[in-house]
Amino acid sequence: MIEVKELHFTYPKIKEPTLSGLNFSIPQGEVFGFLGPSGAGKSTTQKILIGVLKNYLGSVNVMGKEIRNTGPEYFERIGVAFEFPNFYSKFTALENLQLFRSLYSGKTAEPRFLLEQVNLTEAANLKVSQLSKGMKMRLNFCRALLNDPQILFLDEPTSGLDPVNAKRMKELILEKKANGTTVIITTHNMQAAEELCDRVAFIVDGQIKLIDSPRELKLLNGKKRVRLEYRHQNEVRNEEFSLDDIGENEYFLKLVREHPIETIHSQEASLEQIFIDVTGRQLT
Repeated sequence: MIEVKELHFTYPKIKEPTLSGLNFSIPQGEVFGFLGPSGAGKSTTQKILIGVLKNYLGSVNVMGKEIRNTGPEYFERIGVAFEFPNFYSKFTALENLQLFRSLYSGKTAEPRFLLEQVNLTEAANLKVSQLSKGMKMRLNFCRALLNDPQILFLDEPTSGLDPVNAKRMKELILEKKANGTTVIITTHNMQAAEELCDRVAFIVDGQIKLIDSPRELKLLNGKKRVRLEYRHQNEVRNEEFSLDDIGENEYFLKLVREHPIETIHSQEASLEQIFIDVTGRQLT
């Protein structure tokens, strides 16, 4: 679906390049995440992929066509939801969706159905100026889905959302993936990346430092150990064991058989700690 080779980009009047030789590919139906600190190049990469910035060097092939050679027809096939959504504040939520719906020439979704999907039915007739940030984020997601896009670009999709609506947003993203939509996410939120992404790319200073699945990254960079928390004579105690041949570890088996177990956790690294270790940078 997306094939990027030796992507370079430098903004006018700026000496240092923003992107320096990015290489990656994204198959259809994958949820792919760009993770990195502010200024790392995530947003620039996304702007190139959606066709906003075309004066790049290298090759960016999307759906079989070099992105610099695409025209307005490309925007009929993608959906975009930026972190800071722009709407007509004096129009209602429904009026905004109806307006944007009218801009597409192909088949579109029913705005009221989309509002229902993100729990905004009761806000349909409220002016956008009356909506909270979280409500605007959900409305922005609806706008990105109006044309049933083949590729969905999301910037911080759970930003400003309470836990219930963040969970619903993640469910909808995974539903789109299950239906064959390719989803590109840029985020600082490591938990969201772990829950949603098939693979993630760590971007720092305009370069990709690492690409892999969250699961593989955590397994490769974690300890092959398990931490057991158990109760002994009204006291909580902790023990750590190697995962190698744990089923034959007599002391571990004795604790499990003879004591109430409070918690048991494998000691894989967090995605955030892996990012810090690999890049030497914090996600700020």
